[in-house]
Amino acid sequence: MRDHDRAELARRFIATTDWAAADLRPLAGDASNRKYLRLHLNGETAVLMDAAPELGEDVRPFVAVARWLTDLGLSAPRILAEDRARGFLLIEDLGDALFARVVEREAGLEAAMYEAAVDVLLQLHAATPMAGLVPYDPATMAPLAALAYDWYLAGSLGRDDTAKSAFLAEIEPVLATYTDCSVTILRDYHAENLLWLPDRDGTARVGLLDFQDAMLGDPGYDLVSLLMDARRDVSAAVEARMIARYAEARGLSPEAVEARYHVVGAQRNLRIMGVFARLSRRDGKAHYVDLIPRVWGHLMRNLAHPALAGVAARVMADLPEPTPEVLERLRR
Repeated sequence: MRDHDRAELARRFIATTDWAAADLRPLAGDASNRKYLRLHLNGETAVLMDAAPELGEDVRPFVAVARWLTDLGLSAPRILAEDRARGFLLIEDLGDALFARVVEREAGLEAAMYEAAVDVLLQLHAATPMAGLVPYDPATMAPLAALAYDWYLAGSLGRDDTAKSAFLAEIEPVLATYTDCSVTILRDYHAENLLWLPDRDGTARVGLLDFQDAMLGDPGYDLVSLLMDARRDVSAAVEARMIARYAEARGLSPEAVEARYHVVGAQRNLRIMGVFARLSRRDGKAHYVDLIPRVWGHLMRNLAHPALAGVAARVMADLPEPTPEVLERLRR
């Protein structure tokens, strides 16, 4: 479908809502095919999500997870109007105060904001998981970690299926030992998807975005996503305090939490390296390559944990360090 046809469908959808007379302005998108517009009307704002089904998008998971989160008292956007068949949603505008931007301006708020974000996870993990979620189990996690072989290794040195098979044989039993599909995980829980809403109370101060890929997974997964952020450096002091806060609230030893944290972290960071390489090589989004060195640094910290000794030996033998030369190959 041509862009102007899609725009006409959007205008028709908006015309069926209370926002028919609104002024429309573009908003930044994300790594998906979704597009966003901000609607302005009489001093109020809302957001249009345009998720074209012909591009593989589906708004139904977003609607389901958003309503489940708001029922828990968390600050996911309220759904104001929807056309699921054509892929349009009109949702509550939670503003522009992304954690990443707020901390840039007011570094002194970092600890308080991250405490609130950890408390959201504690609230999520205390709740009965959302019904119908697909398990993010070791059988799913291991091949996703191997995206680092499929795209990062293949794009930098060349494809090596033998090395990939050996890697899978190392990581699968470690994941089986250290992961537990017991809670709802949002999977992209980081500073570019969290909004600071200081006028709200408690965990509602954290606005939630990009949660439509929620699954049933390990409690450490979103903690890693938050604290080993691919897009910004969380201070070591804040990271340590947040892990301790989470462990204490759940009655767990810091050592037990850290073991799972690093195992799940290794899986996540390997997957992200593969995804960023794929976004560059397949989708032409070369700027994601610039984030790979930070993710590599996180991975090196994960692999230093004793639980990952065998995985570390395999990865270090197979994957090249992201030198400028390697990154340039991935950009081409």
